Amino acid sequence: MNEVVRLTLVSHAMTDAMAAGRFPTDEPVNALGRRQIEGIDLAGAERAVCGPEARTQQTAALLGLAPTIESGLADLDCGRWRGDFLGRVSPAEMTIWLTDPTRAPHGGESVVDLVARVGRWMDSLTAGRIEHAKMVAVTHPAVVRAAVLVALDAPAKSFWRIDIAPVSRTVLHFRGHAWTLRSSA
Repeated sequence: MNEVVRLTLVSHAMTDAMAAGRFPTDEPVNALGRRQIEGIDLAGAERAVCGPEARTQQTAALLGLAPTIESGLADLDCGRWRGDFLGRVSPAEMTIWLTDPTRAPHGGESVVDLVARVGRWMDSLTAGRIEHAKMVAVTHPAVVRAAVLVALDAPAKSFWRIDIAPVSRTVLHFRGHAWTLRSSA
């Protein structure tokens, strides 16, 4: 069994929805997103995984990866807000969403539910025999935030205090019994 697992979380590239301030649907990366990927080298990965959405699969392919789809890496479900502009959400609902991680006024997934889902996925990486010590996961900013919270055992209310840029890389290590945040760039 390997003693250390290195998990590099890559946030998908820019999309038109991100650029326009809309909640995501299943959109592809845009031209800027394709340029953001140029020159990124993820050599040395023993395994690649990605979320099921088009933007994560396309980002992974543009990075030269052949990932397995992992449902645990799916984006935060924004329910009825999907595809809508952030500015069209009522201030009262937005306040609830940004201040109470247990609530999902959009009818989708709460931040607490997302953190739990990502935590279960991370636990699955370290249960039993670890076969892939160097893994790349192409996913979403929300999933990366959740993974950082899991690694730091931080409260879900800290979710919105973590800024994850498109195509940023966040490295977590698992050593024996706990995840640690190695770096974020």
